Amino acid sequence: MQIDHIPVMKEEVLSFLIPTSPEPVMIDCTTGEGGHSEAFLQKYPGLTLYGLDRDESIRAKAIERLSVFGDRFHSVPCWFDEYLASAPDDFADMILFDLGISVFHYVESGRGFSFRKDEKLDMRLDAGQSVSAETIVNEYPEKELADLIYKYSEERFSRRIAHRICCERAKARIETSAQLADIVSQSVPSSYRYGRIHPATRTFQALRIEVNGELDRITPALEQATRVLKAGGRMAIITFHSLEDRIVKWFLKGRQADGQLRILTKHPVVAGEEEDRLNPPSRSAKLRVAEKVFEGKENDNEKEIHA
Repeated sequence: MQIDHIPVMKEEVLSFLIPTSPEPVMIDCTTGEGGHSEAFLQKYPGLTLYGLDRDESIRAKAIERLSVFGDRFHSVPCWFDEYLASAPDDFADMILFDLGISVFHYVESGRGFSFRKDEKLDMRLDAGQSVSAETIVNEYPEKELADLIYKYSEERFSRRIAHRICCERAKARIETSAQLADIVSQSVPSSYRYGRIHPATRTFQALRIEVNGELDRITPALEQATRVLKAGGRMAIITFHSLEDRIVKWFLKGRQADGQLRILTKHPVVAGEEEDRLNPPSRSAKLRVAEKVFEGKENDNEKEIHA
């Protein structure tokens, strides 16, 4: 079995998420290939872990990888916000969100997540849903397309890119990731085209977010996770771009202000230099952790843990 994804900040996550009971329950909301889940199941022999993932291909990998843990691992095919909405109160000791897309999707899925490959322009994590990246690129009105590219990636050339896409799709349907990457590259000034990052990076991010409703799921999921955590239980959230991190940051601050959570990371934890070198996706990762406050517990004078 090929494993493409190295879990980001694995040791840091292990150090923050600590069970509150001898037979703890953990929810890995974005199991992927199972790297984080494997680390927790190995460390805590009494742990039962529920691994959530909407993508059937990558879920099959996690099931195979974690089969050695028997019925301590339960794979659940779902979006994490939907699962948490139906989970019981005070159910989990630990909840983990790794909001990044797995390297598997860029390397192995064949669904057009990477602008460096010539693949069908899909980007769906749930193959059963009707809207794909190809649908958006070919059917959204120009203004709507420009607005979503800007909203979900802060791409300053969003209007130029959307206009060029609409001109090109009038000639022939845009069906592959390579086609789209080339169109985006031709839409922007040469100084941007040959800049630090590929000019299609932000557009591809925006399309992926739109296709899978990624940002819309975060706040409802965090609200339900707060309810599902046991008192004293902890949730950890790893984000990979500023839009995700902003949502998480302000949610945690709000719940700390109303006494539901205590933030354990005054500033987001980032990967060390060695991990940055060995695992490039970690370079943009930020980890935030919060603990559910015991009912009636005074926490005004609690000290935050400085990572």
